[in-house]
Amino acid sequence: MFGVIRRRVASGSPSPLFLGQSVQKLRSGLSVTARASSIVEKQIAFHSGECGNVRSLCHISRGSWIKSKPMREVFRQEATMQTWRRPFSSDNGDSVDVVVPPLAESISDGTLAKFLKRPGDRVNIDEPIAQIETDKVTIDVSSPESGVIFKLLVNEGDTVEPGNKIAIISRSADATTHVAPSETTPEKAAPQPTQKISEEKKAPKAETSPVTEKPKAPPAPQSSHSEPQLPPKERERRVPMTRLRKRVATRLKDSQNTFAMLTTFNEVDMTNLMKLRADYKDAFVEKHGVKLGLMSGFIKAAVNALQYQPIVNAVIDGDDIIYRDYIDISVAVGTSKGLVVPVIRNADTMNFAEIEKQINTYAKKATNGTLSIDEMAGGTLTISNGGVYGSLLSTPIINPPQSAILGMHSIVSRPMVVGGNVVPRPMMYVALTYDHRIIDGREAVFFLRRIKDIVEDPRRLLLDI
Repeated sequence: MFGVIRRRVASGSPSPLFLGQSVQKLRSGLSVTARASSIVEKQIAFHSGECGNVRSLCHISRGSWIKSKPMREVFRQEATMQTWRRPFSSDNGDSVDVVVPPLAESISDGTLAKFLKRPGDRVNIDEPIAQIETDKVTIDVSSPESGVIFKLLVNEGDTVEPGNKIAIISRSADATTHVAPSETTPEKAAPQPTQKISEEKKAPKAETSPVTEKPKAPPAPQSSHSEPQLPPKERERRVPMTRLRKRVATRLKDSQNTFAMLTTFNEVDMTNLMKLRADYKDAFVEKHGVKLGLMSGFIKAAVNALQYQPIVNAVIDGDDIIYRDYIDISVAVGTSKGLVVPVIRNADTMNFAEIEKQINTYAKKATNGTLSIDEMAGGTLTISNGGVYGSLLSTPIINPPQSAILGMHSIVSRPMVVGGNVVPRPMMYVALTYDHRIIDGREAVFFLRRIKDIVEDPRRLLLDI
């Protein structure tokens, strides 16, 4: 039996010639009495700069001594081959195991929300077969190979970790052939009661005993009029919360328990901003390929207000206050699965078109559930627009680790006094919820007033006044 020992020695020396000479000298002083059955393979890898691995292989006879230790080594050259495998799968011949891919750096597990394919379905390579729901995003699990779903190894709703097997794919099986039932399929139904009834009919009548009439149960006592009449439990449904909903609930409750939240309000006349949008919306789309909305105007106003009141952009960390010299605006987006808050990075360096393009991209990703964790991490101020749902007024909750959140609401035409005359104006209520531990009422009111001034007269952005 041949004993094969692989040794990998990493060396920083840039010259493999020195070692070759040393081995050559060693060979010259050794007797050649090795047997062919004693083969030891030694692989020496050199890592120098950006060069690849250099393997120096030679022959040493039995009985050699290196560093006062007997060695029986024979070096021979061997071409090494590397096998490339697709990630997140394990190959077992005809079958391929589908495993959970790495979720994220801060996420250790997830919930298998649903299978997109069932046993017997044919799948192509990289085709999604399942969805895993984490605390923040939903991740698709793609098929590592083309074939037929042979078996599902977990149930929908189970908690899975990276590396767990969730399904088996057969390469050679046909979609019409029989496949093993998955663990999610229910057991066979119990035999129908009609069979039992027919057996009872065949039994002789003599064996039947007379049925004694059971005493009737006493009627249930009538409830008094003072007791509340609750609806029956059969009319209620208990559904487990999704991981995203549980994460949102936890963060919002932590925010309420941590921050000393206070909300201040103001109203904004939207006449000039809406007129600016109506005058240039066609030219804006023609040049930039995206529609001009109202959110970009409020983001630009919020950026300017944060530059005037940097304390709103700061946050408390223990006994310190962290002033952030960058402005990342989080935009709250409501989806069917829950609330997500993607972040517009470095909003102070972006123009209207760049902001609108970024919002449009995030809106599509939020609808499709393809937002990444990196796209929702961080942020220094959140803007929530409840007006798209018809909200007239609200008190938003701070999104930690931020110190304030701006709430937009619906635009309603109301009578306003302008130049001594009562005229109808499109008005919007705005709300700022802030952490009173770090932001005083004076700074909060000035911040909201600055937003009001810019939205009512966008020319202030051009003149910086």
